[in-house]
Amino acid sequence: MKAAVYFQYGTPQVLRIEDVEKPTPKGNEILIRVKATAVNSGDWRLRKAEPFAVRFIFGLFKPKIKILGSVFSGVVESVGKNVKLFKVDDFVFGHTDMSFGSYAEYKCLPENGSIALKPANISHNEAAVIPFGGVTALHFIKKATIKPGQKVLVVGASGAVGSAAVQLAKSFGANVTGVCSTANIALVKSIGADKVIDYTKEDFTRNGETYDVIFDAVKTISVSGSLKSLNRNGIMILSAAGISETLHGLWISRTNKKKVLTGVISHTAADIIYLKELIEKEKFKPVIDRTYTLEQITEAHAYVENGHKKGNVAIEV
Repeated sequence: MKAAVYFQYGTPQVLRIEDVEKPTPKGNEILIRVKATAVNSGDWRLRKAEPFAVRFIFGLFKPKIKILGSVFSGVVESVGKNVKLFKVDDFVFGHTDMSFGSYAEYKCLPENGSIALKPANISHNEAAVIPFGGVTALHFIKKATIKPGQKVLVVGASGAVGSAAVQLAKSFGANVTGVCSTANIALVKSIGADKVIDYTKEDFTRNGETYDVIFDAVKTISVSGSLKSLNRNGIMILSAAGISETLHGLWISRTNKKKVLTGVISHTAADIIYLKELIEKEKFKPVIDRTYTLEQITEAHAYVENGHKKGNVAIEV
């Protein structure tokens, strides 16, 4: 099968298309013919080994995982002898978790992984871009226990995680304000934001408004400077936090009535199914900025790493 592989950390040019061995499903696995995947921040950061600490998990001098890609949509081509949840020709989508490997024509996953039947009302490209931002936003929104009528501010509302956070917070009944650049105001309004703040013209920390939840999806806010914009028992979500923001958040949570949520996300098939049902009810829609072919993976990585994408970048396999 064809796959985008890399054998050293570096620029997008370390990625190249090669023929590799097609996987064979074990007894509890399904073999998926990948129709589409996506390039997310986690992909380019792992390819680049940024921050350096990722080397301690994924290989100090060279990557242990040779094929990136953490999301997919495709067709079940074959199943292991013990598989009961899926059958051949099922359309499925989901998240590969830490195994990556979806930048390829085929991928084996255990049937009890973060996988669900693909919503019939969207394409494979659209389905593939859902799990990364959707699962990340859902993880934190559930932890924050957002309630109907609460005021939620989403910073980075036009990105993969931010656009998912806007839609999920709305589905929980919140009043949502999105923060983005001038060019993305129409997009953020189109996915349900009640109000949009153009950060090039207005600083939300100085407008006198306070919120029950502040969701920073892009690691751009000052944690200390934004605390005054939280209500007395408010929650700040830092989904893209680094080590310093995480430690700062822990200190705030221990010394203040306001709480800061950070950390590694966890997810299950139930989360993918939850997103599927929202899509089928037309309460959640994928946002795709650009679509590339697998052969264009270096261009796709360069574009995403540049940091100006709207929503997601899909890859047709």
